[in-house]
Amino acid sequence: MCSHGSNHHGLGHDQAVATTAQPYPLRAPVPVGKKITSLYKKRLVNFFTPGQWEKVNLMAAQSDVKFGGAPHVQLQVWDAPDTSRPSFAEATAESNTYREARVGESFGPSWTTHWFRCTLTLPEALQADDAHVELHWDCSNEATVWTAQGEPLQGLTGRGERVEWVVPASFKDGKGHTIYLEMACNGMFGNGPGRPIFKNNAGGDSIQPPDNDKYFKLAQAELVAVNLPARMLLIEFSIIHDAATELPEDTWEQHEALNVASRIIDAFKVGDDASLTKCRQIAAEYLGDQVDSAAVYETALDRRPTVYAIGHCHIDTCWLWPWAETKRKVVRSWSNQCDLMDRYPELNFACSQAQQFKWLKEIYPYGWQRVKEKIKSGQFHPIGGSWVEHDTNLPCGESLVRQFLYGQRFFEAEFGFRSTTSWLPDTFGFSCQIPQICRLAGMTRFMTQKPCFNSVNEFPHTTFNWVALDGSQVLTHMPPCKTYTAEGNLGDITRSISNHKSLDQDNTALMAFGKGDGGGGPTWQHLEKLRRLRGMADTVGVIPRVHSGATVDQFFDRLEAKSSSLVTWFGELYFELHRGVYTTQARTKLQNRKAEIFLHDIELLATIASIHDSNYQYPKKELDEIWQGIMLCQFHDCLPGTAIEMCYDDSDKIYAKATATGQVLLANVLAALGLKQSDVANLKLDEATAINTLPWPRRVLIEVSDGKAVVASGEGHALSVSSFEASSETKAVTIKETSDGVFQLENDHLTVKVENGVISSVYDRRAKREVLAGKANQFVIFNDMPVYWQAWDAEVYHLDTREELNNTKTTIHEDKGYRASLVTETHISEHSSVRTTISLSAALSDDQPSLIECEADVDWHETMKFLKVEFPVQVRNTEASYETQYGVIKRPTHYNTSWDMAKFEVCCHKFADLSEHNYGVSILNDSKYGFATVGNVMRLSLLRSPKAPDGNADMGRHRIRWAIMPHSGGLGAETVRTAFNFNHPMRLLGPAGSGSVGALAKAPVTLTGDDNLVLDWVKRGEDDQDVSLDDLPKRKGKSVVVRVYDAVGGLSRGTIETTLPVAKVFKTNILEDVLEEIVVDSGRFQITLHPFEVATYRLKLDQ
Repeated sequence: MCSHGSNHHGLGHDQAVATTAQPYPLRAPVPVGKKITSLYKKRLVNFFTPGQWEKVNLMAAQSDVKFGGAPHVQLQVWDAPDTSRPSFAEATAESNTYREARVGESFGPSWTTHWFRCTLTLPEALQADDAHVELHWDCSNEATVWTAQGEPLQGLTGRGERVEWVVPASFKDGKGHTIYLEMACNGMFGNGPGRPIFKNNAGGDSIQPPDNDKYFKLAQAELVAVNLPARMLLIEFSIIHDAATELPEDTWEQHEALNVASRIIDAFKVGDDASLTKCRQIAAEYLGDQVDSAAVYETALDRRPTVYAIGHCHIDTCWLWPWAETKRKVVRSWSNQCDLMDRYPELNFACSQAQQFKWLKEIYPYGWQRVKEKIKSGQFHPIGGSWVEHDTNLPCGESLVRQFLYGQRFFEAEFGFRSTTSWLPDTFGFSCQIPQICRLAGMTRFMTQKPCFNSVNEFPHTTFNWVALDGSQVLTHMPPCKTYTAEGNLGDITRSISNHKSLDQDNTALMAFGKGDGGGGPTWQHLEKLRRLRGMADTVGVIPRVHSGATVDQFFDRLEAKSSSLVTWFGELYFELHRGVYTTQARTKLQNRKAEIFLHDIELLATIASIHDSNYQYPKKELDEIWQGIMLCQFHDCLPGTAIEMCYDDSDKIYAKATATGQVLLANVLAALGLKQSDVANLKLDEATAINTLPWPRRVLIEVSDGKAVVASGEGHALSVSSFEASSETKAVTIKETSDGVFQLENDHLTVKVENGVISSVYDRRAKREVLAGKANQFVIFNDMPVYWQAWDAEVYHLDTREELNNTKTTIHEDKGYRASLVTETHISEHSSVRTTISLSAALSDDQPSLIECEADVDWHETMKFLKVEFPVQVRNTEASYETQYGVIKRPTHYNTSWDMAKFEVCCHKFADLSEHNYGVSILNDSKYGFATVGNVMRLSLLRSPKAPDGNADMGRHRIRWAIMPHSGGLGAETVRTAFNFNHPMRLLGPAGSGSVGALAKAPVTLTGDDNLVLDWVKRGEDDQDVSLDDLPKRKGKSVVVRVYDAVGGLSRGTIETTLPVAKVFKTNILEDVLEEIVVDSGRFQITLHPFEVATYRLKLDQ
């Protein structure tokens, strides 16, 4: 029997089944067709956007009434002189004349400031208690709203974004109330010509050099009664629209979104508030009924994918605007967030860069207090622990240490805590030693975004353990929505999981949302959208759940619990895009290196003087000012070379001030040590002292006049000086022209042959081998036209345009017995040329390598060209070594894979090296960072000539030094020390009237043992009571801090010995917190470092 026909309920044929269903009709009443989905989708956008339907769609319901002009909005303006940025007190001085202003008037030019006195008088129609009244102001530029008492309240962006300021209830009395608006004549992204976009555009775009004659028309200044239900419906419909148009059509949720959206459109009636209520009820079927408050986030999180939404406001400390404008961006952006936090308790806002907090504290005390209150209440979260969001490739190791030292101390002194997360979302690639430095700065977590923009290979992980050269690791997360300025829309939420590369281990993601780069931060629209996206996830599912209300620390706390299961990534996070930043803005890079070296020397000498001379005060205030200026210039758009010309005018002033201050400090400390800077030509040999600020013995030729040199040699910091004697019969280095245009230079170590201006041969006389495999010191030039980002990018195809430059004339320049040199003239174009000096000096000892030194004077006036110099060598290896902070990194010399080929241009510091078993060649430099080794050709990058965003980048004269250093054996301490020596020329000094040079005769702190150990830095303790200037606890007595690292990668042992009256020694982190006490015996203590480890020791002295 067929079961379908059986009567299982035992009902008789005449018994009816009880049901509430309507009888199924016998006949179809009307035809019903399948919806034509594409048409229903297309009509959605017309319902909530401006255009030809805006008078009959949802846009028409956004406001109930508007009032502009007198008497409701009365405007007066004072135009600040030139491009000054007056304070509120200066702008409101009685001596300033305010004139009448009106909507439709234009203000400018670019970078000027205009202060508006705005008197608001609310008409009776806007005075109801339940009326939500806003001032809408739009001049297509940035502005700050101030109270009449001088309190900054909020920033305005313009061009339709963040144009509203909520009028307080106290204004609803029918009386006139005055506020001020400080107008900045620049957009969020500066003053690029044409449309404010980031893509190649015939009319100009945002990264082109600024248009300094822009004017901005005041398009809107009116009081608006906002229809809040209509505003919320607009947000709700936009979410449902995105679901209908972005979700897969094979999902019920997509079809339901389209049905709900269509019903909302059909139910809406212009001018009928009851229809708005009905429309919102329909929307709640899809989004839930808790979306009007933070209560929507109270449902418990579970094992489903979750996106943690963190408010963020990335403010480039300089970029397409100068630092002075950044200071105003800070108060605008952060005031916005304080205002939103009052209205949206779920908003947690993460904000980095101690420098910006310091500016706020110094310039805007009211804004500073608001921020501190929100930090205390737990919504505003200082993060990152660094002074600025710095570049990590170009600064030296000590600069990276100071970024975190100064940043963490500022946070601790001002807020009572340190950051546990390094926050560098926009920096252009990351040095392999960042995890170690982070851990030494008390940070276990790291967040960035940049590698997701790789142009060649997709980075394979989202959440992982990133491991430094020494094995230190940080828990790292790269938000998979692939932006640090998320709009908080449905696409951002879905991409946060669909792009997630680590779902095997974890299904949560961080999403940093809010307007950024030019500041701004989250808006009320972001927060309302996120509420509705959470409601949608809880109501219909299909999308990940977004959660707002948690902190970055809470997000990482969850990850840390499962860190052992996460994948590891060893070494650098190489960024496969912005490779030009190793070379662009050469002067800035030179000034940075010189400043780092200058600070090293001053801090060393000042430390010694402050211990030996009770009358000498360690100049902490001045050193802090210099460091903070240098660290500011290491911001990731300044030092890499990707800012507008105004920014480099500013940084030049900072470097000049640092140099001037440093020279005064140097003169003072030398005087305390019994020395002074003298005219070396008139200095008596028996009175001369050479200052060696490096930690190993040196033997150096110093020219004191044309044709006369001395030799400084010995241990310690004050070296003896003796005359260099070389007879004409037995010159220590010779030079001769062997045939027309062919020259030979020779010392005891090397024979160098130069033909037609290039080095054709270097014969190592001791190793009995030829060093070169072709023409070395050969200048080559390339066309340099990246896809878009000019100052940033050097694309792989530029290598296809290689062109050798021909030299025009070579002559003997010096034949002095102690140094021989040639000068070569090279024609680049009708606009540019190079004058190169190739030198070989006397070999002073067999245990000291000889260098072929090159100095190029370049007159550079090119457009989109890239100048490099090549060195083909008779060495083969599949990897080359490059100095990085506190070590070396090896990179491929081949293009086996796309990952290998992507590294066609890499970063190095003072040297690059190609070695095989028992022999190698190092290329040293004094200011360059771009390098490539392809096969056996080593190539140093010299100059670029991009025209955006600085149209004059690198134009003019440059002096660049480099050297070729052949060496026996593989890469070792010899190269490391010689590169240091090359960058630290010795100073020849005379005696001062007072003081004693005896303090320098023997170095007060020395390091012996394995030669791969480097005693890198000596300074005073940050918390010493005679040094510290901040509000952190002080330590009694004096202490000296020394920093040591392993430079080439091997377990290393050594002994640190001091002549100072040391009582105790502590190993510390870079914040100078004690890690352990070290046994010290008679001023000596043993150290053991792991490969590439950075170790800091604090020597506490007897009082």
